[in-house]
Amino acid sequence: MITIKKQFKKHILFKNLIFYLTILICTCFVTNSVFAIRLKDLISIKGVRYNQLIGYGLVVGLNGTGDNKGTGFTTQSLSNMMKNMGIYVNKNKMKIKNVAAVIITSKLPPFARIGNKIDIVLSSVGDAKSLSGGTLLLTPLKGVNGQVYAIAQGAVAVGGYGASGDAGGGTTKNHPLVARIAGGATVEKEIDFALNDKHKLLFSLKNPDFTTACRLSDAINKKTGKNSAVTLDSSTIQVNIPASMHSKVPGFIASIELLEIQPDTVAKIIVNEKTGTIVVGENVRISTVAVSHGNLSITIKETVKVSQPEPFAKGSTVIVSDTKIDIDEENKKVILIPEGATIGHLVRALNAIGVTPRDLISIFQSIKALGALQADLEII
Repeated sequence: MITIKKQFKKHILFKNLIFYLTILICTCFVTNSVFAIRLKDLISIKGVRYNQLIGYGLVVGLNGTGDNKGTGFTTQSLSNMMKNMGIYVNKNKMKIKNVAAVIITSKLPPFARIGNKIDIVLSSVGDAKSLSGGTLLLTPLKGVNGQVYAIAQGAVAVGGYGASGDAGGGTTKNHPLVARIAGGATVEKEIDFALNDKHKLLFSLKNPDFTTACRLSDAINKKTGKNSAVTLDSSTIQVNIPASMHSKVPGFIASIELLEIQPDTVAKIIVNEKTGTIVVGENVRISTVAVSHGNLSITIKETVKVSQPEPFAKGSTVIVSDTKIDIDEENKKVILIPEGATIGHLVRALNAIGVTPRDLISIFQSIKALGALQADLEII
């Protein structure tokens, strides 16, 4: 009976071991795939881009939170609009507290067609207090060439509010002078750009790097089975489209944009001294250095005392200053960082002497000055 129990326990332990080994192997595969990035997330295609649009309009229906009477362009804009509608009014007698002048901005997506809806952002240009509850009147949106590409109109959505009294003061949440209308503009004109019948495409890396560009070309050539991709420089890859796909360029792009590669990056450390934020890249390496970092505190305390002579003694009462100086120097250990240390080694070593982010900035600057930091140190 005892032998059977021992064999049963061994069997359970063996099954558990197999189970944990399986999880470990699966985890390794998952971890490796995390570092692979899709081609579509690394590049942009020359000619396929957003185009900026801008317009000037009026938001009406505000509850007394619009521009003041002294805002001349708002008064003039409202007067012109009324005249275009056949209503003639004296602009000097107009009250515009329920109207606000705004600048509308938007982005026209690539391949946008007539009738498509796009989002718009409205920003107050006068002295309005809030755009909450307003409605944007019909406004044309123009491109850099001055042509109208979209028409905007609709009720605005403000992600905040503001309230104040006649005596001043008040409260404000978020920013009530910037609003957004989802699908608030309709595309009225298309930008001509055809992919079909193209013989080649130019891919631009969002983060230029020779190694990444070459890996990308190799992945495309392996997928197509031909030397169709050529690396021109650190950010440009020229892809020659096979003759059989000249009339099916979108399908060709779809067939390669899901390719996954591991991008490479330069060794860099970003330091923001204003906030104490430090971001260290994985390829950062450090030559052999010894680091010791401590703070020296000097405290000077002065005490004022009154000195009086003894009774019946010749002398006078005087004021005497008593100065006390304390010097306190932190006892920090000296750590040795070996050559080729990775960021993991560095963090563990610096944590051992209890450095703060502010201390870490000084340490990185000192190591860089020594020439032992094999990375770019960028301070923003």
